[in-house]
Amino acid sequence: MKIRTLALAAAFSLAAVTGSLAEWAPSGPIKLQIGFGAGGETDTIGRVVAKTMAENTGWNIVAENKPGGGGLAMFTQIAVMPPDGQTIGLGVSMPVLVNLTLRGDELPFDLDSFDYLGTAAYAQLGIVAKSDAPFDDLAGLIAYAKENDGALIGFDAKPQELLLNLVSKEADAPFKLVSMESSAEQIQNVLGGHVIASFSAGAHIPYLESGDMKMIASANAERHGYAPDVATVREQGYDIYVDPYFYFAGPASLPDDARKALGDALAAAIASDEVKTAINNAFKADPTNLGPEGTKKMMVDGLANVGKLFGK
Repeated sequence: MKIRTLALAAAFSLAAVTGSLAEWAPSGPIKLQIGFGAGGETDTIGRVVAKTMAENTGWNIVAENKPGGGGLAMFTQIAVMPPDGQTIGLGVSMPVLVNLTLRGDELPFDLDSFDYLGTAAYAQLGIVAKSDAPFDDLAGLIAYAKENDGALIGFDAKPQELLLNLVSKEADAPFKLVSMESSAEQIQNVLGGHVIASFSAGAHIPYLESGDMKMIASANAERHGYAPDVATVREQGYDIYVDPYFYFAGPASLPDDARKALGDALAAAIASDEVKTAINNAFKADPTNLGPEGTKKMMVDGLANVGKLFGK
């Protein structure tokens, strides 16, 4: 049933693209700028989407890496590009939202500097522990920290650290946070007993399946499809979440027909089997496209949420 649903979604998306093409087409190559360097998950997704869009539409779409500042350098350029549909960008929401929160008055753009076109996926972040850890949820981890004069917990990104700090402060729990380089490093430290818990963005799934690890909370706004019985941090009493979305945007004031054609073309590509496979491989999850309006709402709501992370 799931395969049939995805196939139908792709078919409807392609039909939408066909209709949009009758109304708008680019006058030259479209640059799909990727806000990170070559070889990472963002680069992989951007290049597969660009290739699939080109195949679906016949447009000439060129993928370009524009790394710097977690996507800030790229979006700084896109914000001042002519709104002609010839340049769009792929970035990650959290670095942009964190910087807008901390130094928005210093940046040459704000959320209204862009027209939002859709999302490809989001990183499903879980808080995990070994299967024999003496707790099964956040309340248990907090109790463990209080009973043992602290709990060592791994993280690999600033928003994760801020989420744990907020929970620690509200619960009066002595968390001791350990910075690491990746989910893989965090998993090895959990399995080796060097930390009692950590974040993970998919590297833990094989260990859930083998029974070596358990998930005690989803750090996202929603529960994870592979772990529907594990409650979110919000559901466990702390009104905070971390949702790193991979999203597409162009400069503000795109013509309506261009914005629709680009959004439809992106939707068709994201619904394709090729992009689905790339996202499955990168995140152990299916594509998630919020569409233009949903993407804008995600960014607006996300900015308010990140403000909570920083106590603003």
